[in-house]
Amino acid sequence: MQSAVQCFNKVKKDCFNFINSQETKTNKFKNKNKMIKSYLIPTCFWIAKKINKNSPLIIGLAGGQGTGKTTITSIISLILKKYFKLKVFKISIDDFYKSRNERKKLSKNKHPLLMTRGVPGTHDYKIIYEFFKKVKNKKFSKLRLPKFDKFKDDRCNKKLWYKINSRPDVIILEGWCVGAKAQKNSQIAKPINSLEKTKDPDLVWRKYVNIQLKKNYKSLFKQFNAIIYLKANNFRVLQKWRIKQEKILWLKSKNKKNLRIMNRSDIINFMQTYQRITQNMFKDAPKYASIVMKLHSNHQINSIKFR
Repeated sequence: MQSAVQCFNKVKKDCFNFINSQETKTNKFKNKNKMIKSYLIPTCFWIAKKINKNSPLIIGLAGGQGTGKTTITSIISLILKKYFKLKVFKISIDDFYKSRNERKKLSKNKHPLLMTRGVPGTHDYKIIYEFFKKVKNKKFSKLRLPKFDKFKDDRCNKKLWYKINSRPDVIILEGWCVGAKAQKNSQIAKPINSLEKTKDPDLVWRKYVNIQLKKNYKSLFKQFNAIIYLKANNFRVLQKWRIKQEKILWLKSKNKKNLRIMNRSDIINFMQTYQRITQNMFKDAPKYASIVMKLHSNHQINSIKFR
């Protein structure tokens, strides 16, 4: 208990500075102290105990759209660096999206819906797998990893890619479908929304995505030493949070002329491609995740469970 208090005293300034940078005049974080003290610091102590100096600890952090994955990942990374003196590298699975041209080819060869980034099959999983493989090597020296520009809907210029100059102690890969598992073929037969019904009547898209989870992504997710899952109550709450997130993005942007912001209808339609896997994770992820943080409808963590 005493060490947790010491940890809070050492990291609170940096944590609050980061949180303040994420706030707007109309959107303030509530119960910051409790979030850090009761949930994120205990998570960091749990992680620190798992550290193996011979190989990086690879953590997947999952949660539906708008759950706060990037914020939670950033604060956890900050605490691990500041208090535990660990080298941490965090990255989003979004940064590994296939290029726009690659998805164009995929949409022509497999299914038009694969032009829309997001679902398994639209990431370059081989780059992630190779990254995990190389970073486990004791002779690891340095590496560059892609960065994705969502406004351009394409991969950034290589000059802007992430640079890793030494082997991290902890790697956190965050993403909405991180750790997701495939469904049975019988489970994907019935459409769950209008997009699946009208755009994928022959199940081509659903089957392709499910096969990706069953094979390539299953092999990838096996590389994790632990999974942290941010669990929302339902999909409607996620839609509400994602709409709010888009508004905040607009308010915080300094270059509004070149910013393409989705309206409410756009977001709801866009999220239909995420719905099946997200709802399946509501049921399954708490069963296999190492840490489950339950989120209240007010967007705050209200409980945590460690395995």
